[in-house]
Amino acid sequence: RSYYLKNDLAVLEHAIIQYAMDYLLKKGHTFMTVPYMCYNKCFYATGFLPAGEEDIYRIENEDTSLIGTSEVPLVAYHMDETLLESELPKKFGGFSACFRTEAGSHGKDEKGLFRVHQFNKIEMVILCKPEDSPKIFKHLLKTAEEFWQSLGIHYRVVNICTGDMGVTAAKKYDIEAWFPGQDKYREVGSCSNIKTYQSRRANIKYREENGKPPKDYVHTLNNTLIAVPRGMIPMLEQFQTKEGKVKIPKVLQPYMNGKKIIG
Repeated sequence: RSYYLKNDLAVLEHAIIQYAMDYLLKKGHTFMTVPYMCYNKCFYATGFLPAGEEDIYRIENEDTSLIGTSEVPLVAYHMDETLLESELPKKFGGFSACFRTEAGSHGKDEKGLFRVHQFNKIEMVILCKPEDSPKIFKHLLKTAEEFWQSLGIHYRVVNICTGDMGVTAAKKYDIEAWFPGQDKYREVGSCSNIKTYQSRRANIKYREENGKPPKDYVHTLNNTLIAVPRGMIPMLEQFQTKEGKVKIPKVLQPYMNGKKIIG
């Protein structure tokens, strides 16, 4: 489950990354590159251990593992800190390579770009006051929707039921893009309100001002803006011409040296 991209597709991947970064900067996010290996306590704090242990690449003889999302180091960035209320919300955008064993997916999506062991991803993470998280959750979803709209991708939003949300999220929406080659919608991103599940484990609180006791734990929220190889699939399929070429979305053309069509 590995892949190579070359020529126009390799350039397209980096065009998507650069556009996504610029998009989040315009939305007021602090953009960060993050470590690809984190201490295992960071995975426990964010809920990826022990529940997701089978999906994580552990480093032998080390107390570290490879990240499956930049959500892990972005939340852990403020571990064991008490933030000032005036600093909130903290809005982060993170770029990283992601590593996943895809355990339990034998026989599923074994070819192509949809389910791979290593991929690049742009993630959003926000730390905020508890009373602000419902409003910010809507903002996160709107930010993700407008991103896919700007690319011209046909998609839908799915309200995830409790049984499918996993252990961390209190509320979750998935964005599913239309995959013409499969004649169905597939997940390309998730928007989650974690509330205090992560902040209690990571010990991230906030106070009114220095010298005063902490008021409460922050709420954490996250949203996958785009997992690049998976997000490329509906782009390549929805914008394919009858000649087999692919039209480049207008917003990406400046990052493609002005190219409008590839193939």
